[in-house]
Amino acid sequence: MYALEALNVSKTYINHKALDDVSIQVADQSIFGLLGPNGAGKTTLIRIINQISVMDEGKILLNGKKIKPSDTSLIGYLPEERGLYKKMKVGEQAVYLAQLKGLKRNDATRELKKWFEKFEIGGWWNKKVEELSKGMQQKVQFIATVMHHPKLLIFDEPFSGFDPINVNLLKQEILNLRDEGATVIFSTHNMASVEELCDNIALINKSKVILSGEISEVKEKYKPNIYKIDYKPLGEISLDNTKFEIVSTETFKGINSSKIRLLNGSDSTDLIDKMNSQCEIKSFNEILPSINDIFISEVEGTDISARY
Repeated sequence: MYALEALNVSKTYINHKALDDVSIQVADQSIFGLLGPNGAGKTTLIRIINQISVMDEGKILLNGKKIKPSDTSLIGYLPEERGLYKKMKVGEQAVYLAQLKGLKRNDATRELKKWFEKFEIGGWWNKKVEELSKGMQQKVQFIATVMHHPKLLIFDEPFSGFDPINVNLLKQEILNLRDEGATVIFSTHNMASVEELCDNIALINKSKVILSGEISEVKEKYKPNIYKIDYKPLGEISLDNTKFEIVSTETFKGINSSKIRLLNGSDSTDLIDKMNSQCEIKSFNEILPSINDIFISEVEGTDISARY
């Protein structure tokens, strides 16, 4: 059973198709990357899942059942547009947000104190929100999102405005929440974070899902069939240009580093055999595309192999 399914979801605003027959399936206790350029439709889908917006067609299933208004208590949502009441005290506001999610005041205070100490902001409990830095405020909002232990967490650009140390802190907490049983939908433009955290992804462009799958499967599908070989030449390297294409070669301290593309059904064994007779191989690795390169290639409609 999937934790969440969006099935054939469409949404139209005046003169604009925000989502066009979009479907995603998010496995239970996984981290799912929802990717796409600005204006692609990601936030519209997130708002529909959170029942902030109403879809025109399709359905949303939560744990196999059609989602209903009361299910919002099972969801923690951190929107890209942050918002705290700047004149309120930090602790008072956090308790208020917890109560909106159904926690009793005493339970909320106890849970929040633990999170505030973990995030090293315990001393700010009685300060006003406006006295906090942007990063501190975002820590408070992250805590407000997760403190009621929701089964589904939706983070929209969660690392925006954080320094590298706090980015790593949040990444670890997201992984901990996944390991403790939560399912995470994670929307970001930081493709390095996607590769580091996500199990599966979907890429939305111009209101449609244009690719989806496990990270490893997506990278395998888009690989450019190029190998990087570091070697010490024994003489001039000669390769059959009907089977191999030398894309580039660099030399450093007597060691050549070449990128070689396989052609016409040749495989890596053929290349190793050919190179072994002409050089001393130091390393041999297949080049797999980054999610960032796949993203750019699909959105721009360019050949990914040209990037290598």
